[in-house]
Amino acid sequence: MIARAQDGTLLAARLLLAAALLPTGIARALNVSGFALTLAGSGMPFPNAVATAAVVVQVFGPLALILGVLPRLTGLALAVFAALTAFVLHAFWHYIGPAAVAERTLLLADLGLAGGFLMYALTGPGAWSWQGWRSGAAPKGAKPTGKTAGKAPAARGAKRPPGRSPARAAA
Repeated sequence: MIARAQDGTLLAARLLLAAALLPTGIARALNVSGFALTLAGSGMPFPNAVATAAVVVQVFGPLALILGVLPRLTGLALAVFAALTAFVLHAFWHYIGPAAVAERTLLLADLGLAGGFLMYALTGPGAWSWQGWRSGAAPKGAKPTGKTAGKAPAARGAKRPPGRSPARAAA
């Protein structure tokens, strides 16, 4: 029961973290050239390459996060992206008054996202993910499936192949 709750919580966390980046990534993917022009106007070097890289990270990163694919790589990449985005886009030290407060709040929110992505990289996606499915992580108490389901254990006195006894082989 606790394992299911933990897997459900990890799935909800993955969905919420992905929701922070995916809508913006899709919007930027639909207008990469406009995003590159915005970056060029702010003085960003290589705006086309940066815009393309940002779109790739903001679209494919959240999709990998939702599915639970390559959690360490995905978590670290998204954490670095969120931290860089925080300091590049929300340089609050260039502002005064309410604008500085708003930019500092946005910077701290992006750093909080980076922390969430790092936690994901460390904890993994849980059993309700692509990785959990591939590793065969079944919920505790689940009935076995496949060819071995329903087979009775070997009867006493059944013929064993020659060689070491199981107890000796394990030692």
